Amino acid sequence: MNDPMLLTQMLVLLLVIGAFAGVLAGLLGVGGGIVLVPAFFYAFQTLGYDGPQLMQMCLATSLATIIVTSVRSVHSHNKKGAVDWGILRTWAPGIIAGAILGMLVVAQLRSATLQAIFGILALIVGLYMSFGRSEWRVAQAMPSGPLRLILSPLLGFMSVLMGIGGGSFGVPTMTLFNTAIHRAVATAAGFGVVIAVPAVIGFLMVDMTMAVPPFTIGAVNLIAFGIIIAMTLITAPWGVKLAHAMDPKPLKRAFGMFLVLVALNMLRKALMG
Repeated sequence: MNDPMLLTQMLVLLLVIGAFAGVLAGLLGVGGGIVLVPAFFYAFQTLGYDGPQLMQMCLATSLATIIVTSVRSVHSHNKKGAVDWGILRTWAPGIIAGAILGMLVVAQLRSATLQAIFGILALIVGLYMSFGRSEWRVAQAMPSGPLRLILSPLLGFMSVLMGIGGGSFGVPTMTLFNTAIHRAVATAAGFGVVIAVPAVIGFLMVDMTMAVPPFTIGAVNLIAFGIIIAMTLITAPWGVKLAHAMDPKPLKRAFGMFLVLVALNMLRKALMG
């Protein structure tokens, strides 16, 4: 299906998606994956690439972009001394184990099931963004021992099931355990790297039985990957400038509600499918 018109439509759709994801990432500090997965889903479906593994391709391609954006983010935050390497080192083994398990589970599930899982988890994230409070705490320090042994793989596992980096679950987890927000955001970028790298290595070896877009290796579409990276590098600084020019808190709540609607629509499609 190397139809030039189809490829042109795909390029235009991906350019718009990449620009939107970049601005949102810079403006709200949310990872691109929470936007990219549903956007990829609608884009690929519109282009006629629908099938039982469509969500696998969306999740895998989203995670591939997160490797690049998270590495860049960690580098920037580390120059400001914001990354808590102690948390990152102690949580990384569990997160990696959870991410690998998540990839193996995703590889076995049909698209409709993955849509339902994404919808439920995105609903939780959207509600937290809309109604969560920065002052909420469950403890005064990050957990260790058995609780870390449970939470770290769970964080990696759920992130891969959604095709997202470390921000959506990592930042709330760290702030609830009394980590300062700027350190939580910086350290969560490191979580993104250790989530995405092992998962993407696995996804590159997935056998896709459905028709896939050109330049797809395993479940990762290289065209989408390249365009999204290019566009987010261009537009993320615009989002950062906007964040400094206005109060992002009401925007974050509004985006949370938008995410709730996206999640509900994804659930509706899953139930209909």
